[in-house]
Amino acid sequence: MAKKNISKYLTHEEAAHAIVEIGKRMYLKGFVASNDGNISIKIGENEILTTPTCVSKGYMTEEMLVKVDLQGQVISGTTKPSSELKMHLRVYSENPDVMAVTHAHPPVATSFAIAGIELDRAILPEAVVNLGTVPIAPYATPGSQAVPDSIAPYCRDYNAVLLANHGAVTWGKDVFEAYHRLSRWNTMLQY
Repeated sequence: MAKKNISKYLTHEEAAHAIVEIGKRMYLKGFVASNDGNISIKIGENEILTTPTCVSKGYMTEEMLVKVDLQGQVISGTTKPSSELKMHLRVYSENPDVMAVTHAHPPVATSFAIAGIELDRAILPEAVVNLGTVPIAPYATPGSQAVPDSIAPYCRDYNAVLLANHGAVTWGKDVFEAYHRLSRWNTMLQY
């Protein structure tokens, strides 16, 4: 009989499977194109499993994932982590309750980010429960240190943030909650 994982962290294998699954969902929903987006899961006190750079989330495999520490140093993997890893690491450092982060470019949510419209109205009850208010972080060049600095003020009190002229970031107690927040948000905005 298999031993059950009672840790608050997923095993490397469980996290790898979940990241690949969420990557495929993001790709199939049109939340990412080409090599866009990134996903990470905290798998230990000082370990993150994350998506690689320059790989389509729809065609990603578990072997492509990269394990890093909370300073962003590669622990294992044959690929490089996404340039947006700094954003994920900032969410984890600002909010220790977060266990997973997703970043994508859902068309409707990204349109709001480009238009500079915060999501601060109760449109649907489900959205309010899952998301609450969603602020917009000031514009920062993707991949730069300015991105994590721009989202830092929102990591504790919100479940998501729009990145001005860029996309959306969500987080949660697991990668499925983070993804559902990303998915719910885009669905909510289509009404």
